[in-house]
Amino acid sequence: MNILFIMYDQLRHDYLSCAGHPTLQTPNFDRVANMGVRFSNAYVQSPICGASRMSFYTGRYVSSHGAAWNGYPLRVGEMTLGDHLRSVGMDAWLIGKTHMTVDAKGMERLGLSADSIIGARQAECGFDVWVRDDGLWAWGPDGFYDERRSPYNEYLESKGYPSENPWADFANAGIDDDGDIASGWMFANADKPANIAEPDSETPWLTQQAIEFMRQATDPWCAHVSFIKPHWPYIVPAPYHDMYGPDDVADAIRHPAEQVDPHPIYAAYMSNKVAAAFQQDDVREKVIPAYMGLIKQCDDQLGVILDDLEARGALKDTMIILTSDHGDYLGDHWLGEKDMFHEQSVKVPLIIFDPRPEADATRGSVNTALVESLDVAATCVDVARGTTEFPDHILEGRSLVPLLHGSQGPWRDYVISEYDYGSTGQAVALGVSPRDARLFMVFDGRYKLIHAEGGFRPMLFDLEADPNEFVDLAKGSDHKEVITQLYSHLQDWGLRMSQRVTMSDQDIAQRRGRSLRRGILPFLVDGTEVPLDMTEKYRGPAPANYTDPKPRTS
Repeated sequence: MNILFIMYDQLRHDYLSCAGHPTLQTPNFDRVANMGVRFSNAYVQSPICGASRMSFYTGRYVSSHGAAWNGYPLRVGEMTLGDHLRSVGMDAWLIGKTHMTVDAKGMERLGLSADSIIGARQAECGFDVWVRDDGLWAWGPDGFYDERRSPYNEYLESKGYPSENPWADFANAGIDDDGDIASGWMFANADKPANIAEPDSETPWLTQQAIEFMRQATDPWCAHVSFIKPHWPYIVPAPYHDMYGPDDVADAIRHPAEQVDPHPIYAAYMSNKVAAAFQQDDVREKVIPAYMGLIKQCDDQLGVILDDLEARGALKDTMIILTSDHGDYLGDHWLGEKDMFHEQSVKVPLIIFDPRPEADATRGSVNTALVESLDVAATCVDVARGTTEFPDHILEGRSLVPLLHGSQGPWRDYVISEYDYGSTGQAVALGVSPRDARLFMVFDGRYKLIHAEGGFRPMLFDLEADPNEFVDLAKGSDHKEVITQLYSHLQDWGLRMSQRVTMSDQDIAQRRGRSLRRGILPFLVDGTEVPLDMTEKYRGPAPANYTDPKPRTS
């Protein structure tokens, strides 16, 4: 069985029709949900692109892999999904974005060349690369944000788009009334059509790359197809630019009470530039329809992939995983972007189709178990191995295969997410050192606790009584027992075995007593404490007597 692991960047969990969106219709996401299982309580390990993706790709928590923010390198030697899959004969290919930064110093220290197979995989998050394009080809006075080559820009140049950076000038910009560039970086332009033929825009381009890969592949594969959209810039080509309008924009989920004596870190985020923009209704009324149009385009292109698989008879042999690296506030909770731990940011869509007959009983179902993004890597490894052997001393997630096959047993009691905001302006504004600029979320399905390092109080929300997370219960003193219980979960998680990655439990069990049978017999009184065969080499006549004081002659 092959694995098609599709990720959409910044796709909210509730912006799908199968998840209940009132006006946005996503029939192809729904199609996969009807074929498989939609997990309605899936949480990422960090609400920021780079850190979240590294948890998806390693199957490990952020504090385990250490790549805690965008641009933080994933250290050389960290086991990834590709490493696990190749060990059992499955290739792992990247088609699109990873947001991974190479540990150049580590590679130099170990003498690894990026031109070698091993070096290339270390530099590409463990994947072999069909095409890598991280999708943010911004440029300014100091040059390009991303200094790698852009396969997408090269494609646009080959199609005749006359620009040094057609990603910025065409794919992510419209034209104003004067014929000038109307950049997608400006929210005021979000309602304009991108100045590009729709088949040449980013999502269709990557879709065709994925189809080309799958059609030529012969060996078992896992293809990570990673779309940049619906991530900003919020601008989309016709006909998607005006499919939705202000009437399709739901009221912002926010309450004035949230702005009264807020937690200092929350207050800092409510005061930043993107939050200030999304607090304006006219911004939301332009941006959200464009965001919906981007999602609709993603859904249509998912249909192209599904139709191609079906036409070739390959659907019956392909597991499909649909998910996102984090959500998007879009003005909810007085915020924009992601970063914090409200449901709009940290909860993501997760839909899995398992074609095997064992999954027939769960098709079209919704599973409410608490699921973490690192469960995806564990699931892929489980599927590829096809055995009960599982490297759980490295992979910190749990395989979802039992849930896909209808198991009703206990799952997990809580989920964890982490956020390192040391590189942000909020840390500077708060005067928090990089070492202390860390947040931890623990959520047990009802109560959500956010712990903040640096001497701050926690935050607490009761999602049963307050599903919109308006009331921070930690401001008062009535929920001490709940806070204590959630802190005990956080402590248990903090004490997990996370760094003994070179020795599995099975390895350790097999080592027990091995040294005894190899002659290491300390602390014996007379030797009768162990079986006779263990002391056999230490019994019998002495080969010579060097304790005799008489002189020896040769």
